[in-house]
Amino acid sequence: MEKIKSFTINHDILVPGFYISREDGDVITYDLRTKKPNAGDYMDNASMHSLEHMIATLIRNSDMGNDVVYFGPMGCQTGFYLLVRDSHSPKEVFEETKKVLKQTMEHDGPVFGASAAECGHYENLSLAAAQKEAGRYLAVLEEQTNMEFTYPE
Repeated sequence: MEKIKSFTINHDILVPGFYISREDGDVITYDLRTKKPNAGDYMDNASMHSLEHMIATLIRNSDMGNDVVYFGPMGCQTGFYLLVRDSHSPKEVFEETKKVLKQTMEHDGPVFGASAAECGHYENLSLAAAQKEAGRYLAVLEEQTNMEFTYPE
């Protein structure tokens, strides 16, 4: 059986950052890698879930919101996938990602979608956890020099 694209990336050398994972037609999948794989430091469920709610809401309400196809966590708890139509350059998506991380850090109110009617596990949301993870990942992106957004080899 053929391996899926994400299993062909060498996770032993992958570090936190912003990467282009794949391109399918007019949709680009971005790998928002928040943690080093297999290093023992993973996002706990509340942090991952809360940051998902915040970024998904903010990015879908941004200028590129109509072109966002999907945003969600990786099962390995080391990042997120963001799928965006190619009407926005990778640099624009990178900058918008930094913007929504800043908005998450500045948010004063409940986590978006924090009710039983809106979420299947609404008790497991924490703005403080989302803000902590957003701040940590934003610091990584502010230092990123790979503007081709390619995986390390």
